[in-house]
Amino acid sequence: MIPASAPPVLGPPPRHFALRLALLFCAPLIVNGFAMPYFPVWLSTLSLSDFEIGVVLAVPMFIRVITAPLAGVLADRIGERTIVLIWSGCLSFATAFILFFAQSFWPVLVIYTLQSAAYSPYLPIVDAIALSGVRRWNFDYAHMRVWGSIAFIGATMLGGWLIGLVGGAMVLTAMAAGFGLTVLMALAAPRIGRPRRPSPITAITEPPPQSLRQPDLQLLLLGVTLVNSSHAMLFAFSAIYWQGIGYSGTQIGILWSAGVAAEVLMFFFAGRIMRRFSVWTMIFSGCLLAVVRWLVFPMELGFSGYFILQCLHAFTYATMHTGMQHKLIERVSEDQEASAQGLYFFYTGVFTAVFTFLSGYLYAWFGVAGFYSMSIVALGGSCFAFAGWYLQPQRLASGGKTSEAS
Repeated sequence: MIPASAPPVLGPPPRHFALRLALLFCAPLIVNGFAMPYFPVWLSTLSLSDFEIGVVLAVPMFIRVITAPLAGVLADRIGERTIVLIWSGCLSFATAFILFFAQSFWPVLVIYTLQSAAYSPYLPIVDAIALSGVRRWNFDYAHMRVWGSIAFIGATMLGGWLIGLVGGAMVLTAMAAGFGLTVLMALAAPRIGRPRRPSPITAITEPPPQSLRQPDLQLLLLGVTLVNSSHAMLFAFSAIYWQGIGYSGTQIGILWSAGVAAEVLMFFFAGRIMRRFSVWTMIFSGCLLAVVRWLVFPMELGFSGYFILQCLHAFTYATMHTGMQHKLIERVSEDQEASAQGLYFFYTGVFTAVFTFLSGYLYAWFGVAGFYSMSIVALGGSCFAFAGWYLQPQRLASGGKTSEAS
């Protein structure tokens, strides 16, 4: 749970704030639940090559790193973030319909990139509104955010069933319906007025403060975000691979849902885990299990084997992410929180875009064996994270020992 960091402001919160935020989280994550696993499947129905699929998925990620912060600045300056939220939903909804008429590489690339640019600030702005509610009125962030994860799982399961029923043609219709929900939920979003501090994505537009320039923290950020980006080939080609070896749409939906469900459970128990294990233990366990995960993925595992492997997402993302967040809280003052989160977003976005682009080549050349390359990425990230641990100021000052429990 993210604790409130400031006393509540005078005046009550908007009516049904927590319920409206829970629904507001659901809408974009329903879109993601359809798009992340199955949009590559739709691209494959257009007879695009693996390289072209990698490009279509990667270019919007590069654009998103630029457009999300700019939209965040606009939202903060307007004074009412929901205005940008409404425009983001409407423009995304419009591009979803235009995408129905794209049947070849270049039109798909251009339209999907425009859609990603329009959609990029939606979830970060929802996060910013939720965090304002946490700070002003002591709402529980986790209790609002978890409903988005549940919606993602539901959309993934429904999408898998529809893929098996009607094939990849269902993807655009499902995404368009999800974007329609983002418009409706944006219109129903609580208005809370001008923010008292910038959102994390806005902070990317400014130079990072001195505390974020420390070599050990930069190395740790690089390491964790590299491990995050090692998931790129999974996001881009796992559904295509599983479909190619004969798994049904429902089975693919179950595999994707297993990873998200394991992630949610790990976040739910994160507090208890933090009381038993150090932050570094959490970070390193995620890093090293990511190396193992991508080494094992190309093997003939069977459905149950892939199910277990997907559950490792609880460690290769959730545990490591939680550890990283606590390390940032420990090292960065509250007034620099947005800058820290913005830098984390920036590194993750850039690295994921790069390795999504490369995964198109690697999957085209090596097929499922291309996942071995992701283990190399995760290993590189692990080395950076270890270097960050080794160079901690308190460790060097104490002759190689940290003050943390190991």
